[in-house]
Amino acid sequence: MDNMAVKKDKPIRLEELTKEELVKYEIAEELGLLDRVLNDGWRSLSSKETGRIGGLLARRKRELEKK
Repeated sequence: MDNMAVKKDKPIRLEELTKEELVKYEIAEELGLLDRVLNDGWRSLSSKETGRIGGLLARRKRELEKK
């Protein structure tokens, strides 16, 4: 069994996620990618999809810093 199989089978516990990780999951949900992330892990996304998530995450961080 490789590391990916172990990591993928581990259930996501929302109470253990950091604020940044929660926002990342929220963005994935908004983009319609959450089901794939939950089923197949973050590695199942294309570089375009992960880049989009990263860009939106950076934008939200900047917006929060302004407030």
